[in-house]
Amino acid sequence: MKLQQLKYICEISRRNLSVSAAANALHASQPGVSNQVQQLEVELGLQIFERRGKRLTDLTPAGREVIHVAERILKDVDNIRQLAADSLDDQRGTLSIGTTHTQARYALPKAIKEFASHYPKVHLNMVQGTPTEIAEMAVEGRLDLAIATEGLDQFDALAILPCYDWNRSVIVPPNHPLLKEKQLTLEAIVRYPLLTYVMGFTGRAQQDQAFIDRGLTPDVIFTATDADVIKTYVGLDLGIGIIASMAFEPERDTALHALDASHLFAPSTTHIGIRKGSHLRGYSYAFIEHFASHLTHDVVKKAIS
Repeated sequence: MKLQQLKYICEISRRNLSVSAAANALHASQPGVSNQVQQLEVELGLQIFERRGKRLTDLTPAGREVIHVAERILKDVDNIRQLAADSLDDQRGTLSIGTTHTQARYALPKAIKEFASHYPKVHLNMVQGTPTEIAEMAVEGRLDLAIATEGLDQFDALAILPCYDWNRSVIVPPNHPLLKEKQLTLEAIVRYPLLTYVMGFTGRAQQDQAFIDRGLTPDVIFTATDADVIKTYVGLDLGIGIIASMAFEPERDTALHALDASHLFAPSTTHIGIRKGSHLRGYSYAFIEHFASHLTHDVVKKAIS
């Protein structure tokens, strides 16, 4: 039995039983992966996968148990490698962070700058994607940390820790009628075409719920994952925008005005997701604390243990 064989069967399971997709993900050949899986089945004396012709159709009951144990073994092997790396040089390595555009652009720069000054030999690898994409990558061990507002809690394999709360602003062009309102209301907002985030990003579900609770239906004419894109089209007078307040920068966004909307929407919380049972390098704990000071080494370690 080889670790590579265990890696192959786990990847096939993750890729909806597609050998070709697993081979691509592991930079291996499809015939080579198939051959190694068959060798493992012969050695174990059982079938891991059910087949119809050459196509894998399901996991056998015994196969499910094998996959479960194999994933635990691979996780432990990775933890051993991390432990060894820390003992050799706790100031050098790679920290892989998965996050969304809003977090990467507005929330993380300060923490990353501070971290880089303390750990100049650590390579930072930032991957941007949807909350679901980065959560899956964290579960698979391809990312050390996943940082997002939504989606992480769908994955039981992740320990989810709250980082900070945030709320929203309505952005409008100069001389817009909303600037004359004594107090911004949802009823006033729905009078105008709305530009905002794509569903599943940056607290969109909570935002929509506020309108639903008041029996209102905003005219959403444009959506994007990127607040900078939303601001661009508000500047072209397509409508008004709702974005995370942190994404409005008065010194840069001089052509727009921001109206505080925190009294209209429930606050959203950005979380960090870490694979349960994983061993984090010492500098990973340091980064987390730079980003969210209440997430100390002991708090994080207890959550992922």
